[in-house]
Amino acid sequence: MRLISWNIDSLNAALTSESARAQETRKVLEKIHNLNPDIIAIQETKLRATGPTKKHQTILAEKFPEYDYVWRSSEEPARKGYAGTMFLYKKELNLEASYPVIGAPEPMDSEGRIITLEFPEFFVTEVYTPNSGNGLKRLADRQVWDEKYIEYLQKLDKQKPVLASGDYNCAHTPIDLKHPENNHHSAGFTDEERADFTKLLDAGFTDSFRKVNGNVEGIYSWWAQRVRTAKANNSGWRIDYWLTSDRIADKIKRSEMIDTGARADHCPILLDIDQ
Repeated sequence: MRLISWNIDSLNAALTSESARAQETRKVLEKIHNLNPDIIAIQETKLRATGPTKKHQTILAEKFPEYDYVWRSSEEPARKGYAGTMFLYKKELNLEASYPVIGAPEPMDSEGRIITLEFPEFFVTEVYTPNSGNGLKRLADRQVWDEKYIEYLQKLDKQKPVLASGDYNCAHTPIDLKHPENNHHSAGFTDEERADFTKLLDAGFTDSFRKVNGNVEGIYSWWAQRVRTAKANNSGWRIDYWLTSDRIADKIKRSEMIDTGARADHCPILLDIDQ
């Protein structure tokens, strides 16, 4: 089974804009399609509360004709056109989708951050974890989110094995970012966020990338758009993950980043796993 996860930084822009960046994003979507994944998890769709427009639906049908999809958007009281998630999955797959509310601080549960697909033998779930924000203004709420999310994954894991993906907004260890010494108090690399990610793994989950690749350095999944040289200098962070229940970790075959060339921000991440 092949699965790909990507924080696309606006599916709306990717499908409808003619900007140079949108064209780069569409090339990455084509690359993802050519890799023929069974499931594609997309974060930060930035779609309206009513979901994909007719134009979006037409373009998705053209670009991904073999796939059905489910989506979840930010809705009041949360901001409009913010966050949001989507799964595309091969039409022949037998699944049920759910849109969990985990009891996070308001309005996080209304920001469209989690979708779960239930299959007969396992779950696939994606998350767009809230960023702690400038000045770490949202760190306390983020820590509550982390606690509730761990509880949610454990609940799934008690029923059947879990594949969990997404933008976790946390570089877990110093080798997961280029300049750990300069970012100790930056959102995504605070002691609190890293400790919570350790708790997540200790709750029964495996970081598939480290399982397959060991402590390789210099491999990242995000490069700041605002820093023009970040991608060229590979000054990045690894904050996107495919996690699996520990008991199926031996089935992981590949876990790697998908190259996006000069395009900064997130790159897609790929997981190959035996069913």
